[in-house]
Amino acid sequence: MLRLIGVGDNVVDYNYTKRMIYPGGNSLNFAVYGKQLGYETAYVGVLGTDKESQIIVNAMQNEKIDISRCVIQDGETGRCGIHLNEGDRTIVDENDAGVVKSHPLRITRDLLEYIKTFDIAHSSCFSYIEDQLSIIKEAGIPVLYDFSDVWEEETLDEVCPSISIAFFSGKNLSEEELKRLLKKIIETHGCMLAVTTIGVRGAIVYNGRKFYKKLPYNFKEAVIDTTGAGDSWITAFICSYFENKKVLDRMLKDNPEKFLRQEDKDDFYDHLIELSMCEGNMLARRNCLVEGSFGYGVEM
Repeated sequence: MLRLIGVGDNVVDYNYTKRMIYPGGNSLNFAVYGKQLGYETAYVGVLGTDKESQIIVNAMQNEKIDISRCVIQDGETGRCGIHLNEGDRTIVDENDAGVVKSHPLRITRDLLEYIKTFDIAHSSCFSYIEDQLSIIKEAGIPVLYDFSDVWEEETLDEVCPSISIAFFSGKNLSEEELKRLLKKIIETHGCMLAVTTIGVRGAIVYNGRKFYKKLPYNFKEAVIDTTGAGDSWITAFICSYFENKKVLDRMLKDNPEKFLRQEDKDDFYDHLIELSMCEGNMLARRNCLVEGSFGYGVEM
């Protein structure tokens, strides 16, 4: 059974359409969505001292997610303003990410030893710990990093050597542009997987051998809130991929050359990525029927 840890950002989403405040943030969501899938999860990051921070703490305690290694810093929780239009949303940063950015998390020796007890670590461009990601990767923990839709060439050059899986929000880029980006992430920057979600156009994965695409599942009911849809998708995809990859790794351990032909390994990964994309679709669909990233709304 995988153990997952989100390392970095937490925010509260001020949903002005519904007049509600919800906990969220890429790395925090990863821990919550992993727990929804039945895995043991934890979150470590910098928490503020305002009332919004307590909303996050209450939600994590209720979900039984370990936040014991979080750092408390005097100041504000990051706050995003959200406006919904028929379930879709626009997001505006209202206080420059609060204490997560003003006092970024430091990966101490003790914290690293704790992180090493997990199978996968998630961070993002909103965590502001790019200079420390290599510490985690060099300790042998695969690092999943969410670039969102915020990146430049120099960003890729800086971050990709320190991560294992790159995840992007494709938004308005064409499929050809996204395929060129994903291919570069693998072939130039050396990541093991490159992934993008592109809303109603689905998701694309590249593993250095071929591209995989899957459209989202249709909804029987109207979408309530798309907040966290991409985080849901990548969490379920990564959990399925690594859980089943561990099975193959165990089988290959003693006799890798004689156990499987390369074409059989390729077939395994083709089906594994297809299955993992299906699981991504399911969790994203499920969480689009939940208010906020994962509920726990408090009235403004």
